[in-house]
Amino acid sequence: MTPVELSRTVLHAVRRAVDEGELSVTVPERAVVAPPGPGGCGDYATNIALQLARAAGQPPRRVAEILRARLLEQHGVSDVAVTGPGFLNLSLDGTASADLVVEILSRGRRYGHAVSPSGTLVRLRCPAEVRAVVVADVVARVRRSQGHFVRVHHDGPLDPEWTSVLGVDADDLSEPSGLVDADDLSEPSGLVGVELDVSGTVRPLPAPADPLPLGRDAARWALLHPALHDRPRITREHLVQRETNPLFRVRYAHARTRALLRNAADLGFRPEPGLVPAQGSDPAPVRGTAATTLLALLGDHPRVLVAAQDAPDRLARHLVAVADATLPLLPAVLPLGEEKPSAAHRARLALAEAAGTVLAGGLSLLGIDAPEHL
Repeated sequence: MTPVELSRTVLHAVRRAVDEGELSVTVPERAVVAPPGPGGCGDYATNIALQLARAAGQPPRRVAEILRARLLEQHGVSDVAVTGPGFLNLSLDGTASADLVVEILSRGRRYGHAVSPSGTLVRLRCPAEVRAVVVADVVARVRRSQGHFVRVHHDGPLDPEWTSVLGVDADDLSEPSGLVDADDLSEPSGLVGVELDVSGTVRPLPAPADPLPLGRDAARWALLHPALHDRPRITREHLVQRETNPLFRVRYAHARTRALLRNAADLGFRPEPGLVPAQGSDPAPVRGTAATTLLALLGDHPRVLVAAQDAPDRLARHLVAVADATLPLLPAVLPLGEEKPSAAHRARLALAEAAGTVLAGGLSLLGIDAPEHL
């Protein structure tokens, strides 16, 4: 169950409470669900009860208890706890987690992408400055992943090396990635069904030095990882292969997941989505460990892509979080010694493959390679 699906589940619980007369509120259009914060528990948390309490004329915890009873009846929800002033903390059962892994593996690198064009034409302008050009390139990539048609216009000629080294595109009109197959998309008038025009200017804080000596991948990461209002650091630290380098951690985590798939094939077993048990002899589902954190981050990926349409740094930081949650899981993926591959190993392998898929897809949107060997 993804956060989007869980949000709909929460709204369905609100709607039932309204229909049955326990709450007198207008059902909101959206319920925010996210990994629980300090003091929380479970897989996801929502503040919907606090949001509705004033309109309902009831204390937030009372609203939370009303919604808790209905959420416990929903498929895929194994437990709901009320914490603090009225936060709802939801735990998902193994089936819900397996469904998320199945969805990621079926969508591949396009997990989190729109499945149909949005009908939106986005016009982006940016100064002819290297960081602005790279950021605009990624904003266009992410917006295309969400079904938009995008035109990028640069206020001046581009350095040819920005194209040859950094891989940025010249001014063009691009269709939503993988969604349509049209021969003439050179002018908006040639587009069918485009109704909404959104314009914006991409103007991040300029780079303090030439990033080209770092090469494509490290240069793009150096320009994209900091928030747009922060000055990027153009140093060779982005090239070192150690844990202090977040780009290395992301690419290393992806390469390790691919290596595990190859090693598992040599041992004669394949990934099979299922319940991910605790590492060790405890057969209980993992709660509050790397696997739970990783599942929450993977489920949050579609929301991050929406947020990254104007802030690519959010996607970069999200990939670091996914990598950091993936690496602790990996030592328990393969059987040890004479141990035979079990359902637990297959489920962990499927989760690792899903994590690698999200990392590869996210890096691709940033214009950065995701090597299988590192």
